[in-house]
Amino acid sequence: MPFDLPASTPTPSAVLDARPDWFARALAHRPEAAECAVDGVRIRLRAWGRAGAAEGVLLVHGGGAHAGWWDHVAPLLADGGRRVVALDLSGHGDSGHRVRYELDDWAAEVAAGVATGGFGGPPVVVGHSMGGLVALRHGLRHGRAVRGTILVDCRTVPYSDAERAANEERALRPAPVYPDPADALARFRLIPDQRAVPYVFEHVAATSIRRTPAGWSWKFDPRIFAGQRDFDPLDLGRLAGRLRMVRAEHGMPAADLSRLDPAVRSVPTVEIPDAGHHVMLDRPLTLVATLRALLATW
Repeated sequence: MPFDLPASTPTPSAVLDARPDWFARALAHRPEAAECAVDGVRIRLRAWGRAGAAEGVLLVHGGGAHAGWWDHVAPLLADGGRRVVALDLSGHGDSGHRVRYELDDWAAEVAAGVATGGFGGPPVVVGHSMGGLVALRHGLRHGRAVRGTILVDCRTVPYSDAERAANEERALRPAPVYPDPADALARFRLIPDQRAVPYVFEHVAATSIRRTPAGWSWKFDPRIFAGQRDFDPLDLGRLAGRLRMVRAEHGMPAADLSRLDPAVRSVPTVEIPDAGHHVMLDRPLTLVATLRALLATW
């Protein structure tokens, strides 16, 4: 997710000539645009691959992110003959805003994406970070509509009191506005801070800002941070064999699942070596290979 730092803080700069062919081909694969509505709020979707394909994947971004974070990943998953859809949760990207955000609302939006995404059968829902909590809640409430759920570096320990207070304070902070897009892009950062492939970072940053009457700002609504909720490890056991987990070696803190119920301990988990929390930004091809392998297990 982006946040603000002084303009003097250095930012990665992409060298266009260094973009590999796979990345250029992925971005050249323009997605279909679609939308649906949940409780009167417009939810934007983008899709790759043939509508009606037997295999499908729905991608859920993390907090403060948007569907464009999957632009270089989704086409590679669609190459296997799959229908791949990414959505902007409410308060993110180009979707509408709510007065207040809850996991249940976001899970309902995922359900709407499953229903309207053009899938030929129940898809697998993949959620990153906060999107993993959304995907998990969706799986618990609408499990029959999907083949399974994959959590990508989803936080599995409770928030501390200080973290809860920081989220509440962040939700009340007005979104900053900058006079021009270059000024906004110069302040785009990741939380938690980590390295990123420069050309991927540049694409994600460029698709994370919007023009407002007053200037340029981030696409997300700061009030989303009040919707952050703790993770219940027992929810993993409730999904049983319909769940897979992907962890980044240097990613989110993880609970000691070995002390929990056997159903929780048995959830298949894969770790991506030398990866930061935002795996699609620093280890995109490894993430694609991992997701392809996990999708093949269903």
